[in-house]
Amino acid sequence: MIPEYWRNFINKNEIIGCEFEVSEEDDLSELGADLKIMNIEQCISEATECYPGKAAIIEGYVPVAMCLTGSGDYYYIKTSEGENGSLYRIYHDAVNGEQIATNGIEKVLKNYASLL
Repeated sequence: MIPEYWRNFINKNEIIGCEFEVSEEDDLSELGADLKIMNIEQCISEATECYPGKAAIIEGYVPVAMCLTGSGDYYYIKTSEGENGSLYRIYHDAVNGEQIATNGIEKVLKNYASLL
């Protein structure tokens, strides 16, 4: 479920549990972001036990980080993009049944590795 390239990225860079801030200027959605990289168990739990994670995984998005500002939104990578893909925010209230609303997904970074 969690791509090997993501596992390699977080382990190689030793960023599990690390916090990152993305300024409004650097955030493609212009909101800014404060996030914490989750460990593999947390990623799996969010993807299999919670929404929007359960809906997101069906659409090829894997949860990788949690919001630190209290919004309840999580951050995702899209498996079809492969290594060095984008980082996305999926709003926790954007799920309608088993689907995520079109405006419920925003690209935060063009390349998740730019967090470093």
